[in-house]
Amino acid sequence: MGTIFVVGIGPGDEKMMTAQAKEALEECDIIAGYKTYIALVRGNYPDKEFYENGMRGEIERCEKCVEFAKAGKNVALICSGDAGVYGMASPLLEIAEREGFTDVTVIPGVTAALSGGAVLGAPLSTDFCVISLSDLLTPWEVIEKRLLGAVKGDFCMAIYNPASKGRADHLRKACSILLGELDGDTPCGYVRNIGREGCEKKVCTLSQLADEQADMFVTVFIGNSQTKIINGKMITPRGYEV
Repeated sequence: MGTIFVVGIGPGDEKMMTAQAKEALEECDIIAGYKTYIALVRGNYPDKEFYENGMRGEIERCEKCVEFAKAGKNVALICSGDAGVYGMASPLLEIAEREGFTDVTVIPGVTAALSGGAVLGAPLSTDFCVISLSDLLTPWEVIEKRLLGAVKGDFCMAIYNPASKGRADHLRKACSILLGELDGDTPCGYVRNIGREGCEKKVCTLSQLADEQADMFVTVFIGNSQTKIINGKMITPRGYEV
């Protein structure tokens, strides 16, 4: 049998991919993944076989990886960012267990909370949480509960999947919930196309954030009670006397 690597490739720029991730892609026979992520790496590995499919094809993708590995191929299942943060490590491991396959290695990558945070400055320097606004797999009532829990704990927040064509108002809804608990001047920011061509950033307040246009290529950052904006950068102090 072959082996399966579940590989976080980071935000997309090859320079932001870990050495361990590059090594896994070099060693594999087949690279599998969502078609958008395959497009990011295809040109660097012309000698590889590729398997790609579209959105909502995650389970089939995992099943094909196990099938390829059982046939003796070494497979890299790639994910944007980190394989374990809203990535494919979880479903792949579940399906591998179901199919009696155990040779799986998870390769970490730079998730958007880290790469986007670096673009904005240092918004996540103390305790923070990561929350997705996608209700495809998580009911909106649960998402709302998590947002309110983050406010109660005074966590900084990294918000993934803030909006899409099918749920264009989700960021606005989230901001409305948060504005019921937080000051409208709470420092916020967002980064679009992190580590890719056309990367752009903006620092703003929570009140302003509600009117910003977001999509699946945007990661949003919401500060806690100590976060501030200095020279256009979003900074959450760690508590040192400076």
